[in-house]
Amino acid sequence: MDLILEHRIPESKDWATFLFVLSFLLIAVTKTIFEVRFNEFLKLFVTDKYIKIYKDPSQMLSWFTISLFFVQLISFAFFILILLNYFGLASKTDWVKYIQIITLLGVFVLSKYLVEKIIATSFKIEEFMEQFNLQKVSYRTFIGLLILPINIVLFYNDVSSSLIIYGILLIILITNALTYLISLKSYQSLLISNIFYFILYLCALEIAPYYFMYYWFTRR
Repeated sequence: MDLILEHRIPESKDWATFLFVLSFLLIAVTKTIFEVRFNEFLKLFVTDKYIKIYKDPSQMLSWFTISLFFVQLISFAFFILILLNYFGLASKTDWVKYIQIITLLGVFVLSKYLVEKIIATSFKIEEFMEQFNLQKVSYRTFIGLLILPINIVLFYNDVSSSLIIYGILLIILITNALTYLISLKSYQSLLISNIFYFILYLCALEIAPYYFMYYWFTRR
């Protein structure tokens, strides 16, 4: 029998380990500096006390929101990369692909926020839009923190079960939908008085961008 040796290049995961450690470091620093606020933030899906206390539009650009926003980006980018790996579209150890994903995600979120600011200013609904965005960002950041340990498990282990992948994806989608319903309920009085602008906002800035992203990914 002939012995055939095949040279294999091991895929490095050091970059991912660095990002996971950085994420937990950001969480630890944020918790240390904003201990009271962070503790209220952890109760977000139990009570809306955090939303009522920190509903001022200036909180959108606070260091608490910005630091956890970076953690959210890192977490969601890893989850997207893991999904692409599962569907055979990319390798989960491909750091170049991860940079592309997190860059696209960051540009998408920031561009969407700037367009929302322009439309809100045009229709003079800046305060409502800032509060509505702050509430959405808070819930999405919470979801990002929840899936961070899940990403670690999925990244360092080969999970081939479609039930696990689709189950996690379904939970994220349902949770995201519930956050929208909670936000709509919180501002229903303002929505009724600005129903035309809200429908325009919903179609132009909530449904259309995700549809175009889905179309772009499926075509690519």
